[in-house]
Amino acid sequence: MKSLKITFGLICLAILASNIVTMSRWNEARGVYDDICYLRQAHLFQRFGLGGIDTDISRNDDHFLEGKLKEIEFPDWNTQRMAPCHTSQPDNKFVLQYPPGTGFLLALFPEGHQVAPLYVFANLIVCVLALLGILAARTLPLTVGAGSLGALASYLMINPAKASYSIAPTMALCAIAGLLTALWLVKAKRNLWLVMSIGLLLGLSVNFRLSNLFLVSGYVLYLGISFLRTRKLAEFVQSSGFGVAFVIGMAPTLIANAINAGSPFTTTYGGADVSAPEFNVSVLGQYLGDPQLGLTALAIGSTAWQLRMGEGGVRQVALIAAGNLLVNLVFFLSHPVFTPYYVVPIAMLTLWSLSFAELMQPVEASQEAPLCERAASVGALSP
Repeated sequence: MKSLKITFGLICLAILASNIVTMSRWNEARGVYDDICYLRQAHLFQRFGLGGIDTDISRNDDHFLEGKLKEIEFPDWNTQRMAPCHTSQPDNKFVLQYPPGTGFLLALFPEGHQVAPLYVFANLIVCVLALLGILAARTLPLTVGAGSLGALASYLMINPAKASYSIAPTMALCAIAGLLTALWLVKAKRNLWLVMSIGLLLGLSVNFRLSNLFLVSGYVLYLGISFLRTRKLAEFVQSSGFGVAFVIGMAPTLIANAINAGSPFTTTYGGADVSAPEFNVSVLGQYLGDPQLGLTALAIGSTAWQLRMGEGGVRQVALIAAGNLLVNLVFFLSHPVFTPYYVVPIAMLTLWSLSFAELMQPVEASQEAPLCERAASVGALSP
């Protein structure tokens, strides 16, 4: 088994190295409108410090935006009010629609060389967690599972993560949140700091993509139902701590909304992104023909398996994953816009959480009885 671990470890490192080489050749002017807007947010942070959270077009007096749009041959590059990824707001403001987190991270690196370093750091985080999972595996099946997930996660950091600058940091946070979720429910269920750390990370993820708000849904359902069932102070404290940490994590987005849209709870998005949910056959068809389908099926299948066969903390992790998958899939499948990465974060959060939960489960617990006896015992406990 040691040789198998080494093999999987080398595979993950090889994918990481290949990713880094590929990223080092990326062009930051590839013609994608979203890229320009994230880079504009980064430019504002570099120019105004934290004041760069105000993205009104009037702050473009150095013509950075026009320069970037001209670079990709945008037809109306010299007309500010035609800039993509911007929306009109009260008081004649014209602002970026995206939350500030991705731009803030890009601003940590020198202008002109921002995207590749961001992706490299995100890739390193994912690779380290993949290697931790492989090292923690104590049986052959767990080694194969952890190694396969690590290789898959590393590969996804290029495709489809390259489609949007917001996906790379989201994927890194999902991996960390998956580890902490497993630690919380399998190793230290009463640890308030773990619960709050998960809430903080998921709150921070909202600053990268507003739709990451739905990554918290399974946790809210689990904590809320646990409190309603027990009415214990400990459950109330955990739920409250999680909620407070989540709000603190997403505070930059709330502040950005207040500055740019006039209220913390008013979105800067517009058009199809704020339209009412409606199941669309064409959107469903695009998901059915996309690689996301296989990843989603894997996440659903793994969750269903652990709901049926899992025990203790592993099954509780699966309960959170089930709630998360349900809410996220309903939202994205009813959203009028399709992209090749929308459901990737929830699928990876699910797979990381379940994988680490299985790795942390005592080996004795899974070997005390044959598989059929475990299935029977679970069925007997079911209402």
